[in-house]
Amino acid sequence: MKRRKVELVVISDVHLGTYGSHAKELNKYLSSINPKTLILNGDIIDIWQFRKSYFPKSHLKVIQKIINLASKGTKVYYITGNHDEMLRKFSEMDMGNFTLCDKLVLELEDKKAWIFHGDVFDASVNHAKWIAKLGGLGYDYLILINRFINWCLVKMKKEPYSFSKRIKASVKKAVKHISDFEETATELAIEKNYDYVICGHIHEPKKIKKTTKNGSTLYLNSGDWVENLTALEYQKKRWKLYHYHDNILPEDDENNADSENILTNQLIESVILSKKSSKKTSA
Repeated sequence: MKRRKVELVVISDVHLGTYGSHAKELNKYLSSINPKTLILNGDIIDIWQFRKSYFPKSHLKVIQKIINLASKGTKVYYITGNHDEMLRKFSEMDMGNFTLCDKLVLELEDKKAWIFHGDVFDASVNHAKWIAKLGGLGYDYLILINRFINWCLVKMKKEPYSFSKRIKASVKKAVKHISDFEETATELAIEKNYDYVICGHIHEPKKIKKTTKNGSTLYLNSGDWVENLTALEYQKKRWKLYHYHDNILPEDDENNADSENILTNQLIESVILSKKSSKKTSA
């Protein structure tokens, strides 16, 4: 199977372990590319809402695919987000082609890219985590209900509808939050002389040049794999905002699936144990 060669790919906000995650589509996308570098920019595994009763094979396959890419030479950076913040205790860990970190600065040709998840700008996450977690749970069920309604709409030959996008567009606070997030990220990037600032977190894919009296930077947001199904691709000094479509290459069957399953199960077990130990400590 021929795959597209890409210098750099950024994905974020996959939320594996939740009903809203489009893991099958992401696995198809990852099966269609051969990236030199893959950046997982936070909230890949949703440890906040992690439930042992719900982690289907399609979600495991995404982890297997990432492990497989790393084993075949792709440099993988996992940047921690708020939904997988438990992994921050292991930050700066290197295992072959896999690096776990909280933020990243990359030299791309003659330019600098500043990459981080973005939850550091979110007061609701940092100062009232229980409210943020409750909101995350509600959002997950909203997406689940939305999927069922869209299934009905498709059967009726009507266009699908996004509840959450409609809410974001109509609620002034949500619009202001996104705008403030972008402004804060770009102002800091310009101040630090970064050519690119790359975030996730707000589930709002974007590529836009931002200019202030102090300079300019290219603001990039990789979006998510819950609603938008988007990624950022860098090739030949140019950034592209990729939108998933159904006529992509099908998932491929890996010959080394058994070894990948062992590694994946060990990873999941480590996350569960880490979660249990942190609960005991906080108690």
